[in-house]
Amino acid sequence: QVQLVESGGGSVQAGGSLKLSCAASESTYTGYSMGWFRQAPGKEREGVAAIWTGAGTTYYADSVKGRFTISQDNAKNTVYLQMNSLKPEDTAMYYCAAARGRLFDFLMLSRARYNSWGQGTQVTVSS
Repeated sequence: QVQLVESGGGSVQAGGSLKLSCAASESTYTGYSMGWFRQAPGKEREGVAAIWTGAGTTYYADSVKGRFTISQDNAKNTVYLQMNSLKPEDTAMYYCAAARGRLFDFLMLSRARYNSWGQGTQVTVSS
């Protein structure tokens, strides 16, 4: 399985921005579905953004559309999550995940279909 390492989390005030990075141990170019998930205390892990690396097709949860952007850098085997206009409700542990191959569109934000996970990076947004 591909190994994933997240970085870039931190504490910001509402309205601020953060950029998360997910470095993969092997090339994910054209071969993986990559997702960003988050889990707040007492809540289930939810998908926020995903990308099919083969075509750069992106998917977003309604709660982050227009604020978050997922992107890939194939040369660096890295996927990013640019988070703008952050809200206190965005506070959570953020995880990167990977699945070999392309998932069906309706499964791209489904955690059950991803089998490689990073250790997570904490994002805290204060009001």
